[in-house]
Amino acid sequence: MLTLDQFKRAADIPLALAVKWYPHVATTFQEFGIDGPDAWSMFIAQIAHESNGFSQVSESFNYSIDGLRATFGKRITFSQSSRLGRQPGERIVPLARQMEIANLVYGGRYGNDAAEGWEFRGRGLKQVTFKDNYRACGAVLRIDLAAEPDLLLQDKWAALSAGWFWSANGLSQYASDIVRATKIINGGANGLSERKERLKIARAAFQQTVA
Repeated sequence: MLTLDQFKRAADIPLALAVKWYPHVATTFQEFGIDGPDAWSMFIAQIAHESNGFSQVSESFNYSIDGLRATFGKRITFSQSSRLGRQPGERIVPLARQMEIANLVYGGRYGNDAAEGWEFRGRGLKQVTFKDNYRACGAVLRIDLAAEPDLLLQDKWAALSAGWFWSANGLSQYASDIVRATKIINGGANGLSERKERLKIARAAFQQTVA
């Protein structure tokens, strides 16, 4: 059984965040059969990366121009990224432009209508994205996420949705293969070095417990 102290050290997060997320992560492990130090370590490391250290449950489109091109270069034109990315003097991209970015890069894909990219942007600890995935996740969690996508902003559902993704993609079998796990989670190798570092920290936390 995962303990609060194990979770805090494995996730390498402040106590307040650990207290907030521990019961939901522990329930997620039980609900989806995520068991043992290897699976716990990989889950915590990957989800910590995806959620910016368990601090973010909604995808941000506050991109610099270069960041926008680097992240969505295949789905957004040079001129679009120049217009929509963070401009000189701006700290935050205005909401209207963030919505336009989301609709450009996510609209018309995986069940989304052209104008639904923002509505079905990444939410939850794993950042569930696209209407098709909201539907599939909601069917397992027995909630209507297509109708109420903001439910994934709630701590309980944010954690359980990450468990759904983990289970649906058989990630426990890759608990020792961070490259393969990252490819399934991210579609490539984005953030791999940070994910590896987080995995080392998580594994060390459980080794200390055993010792």
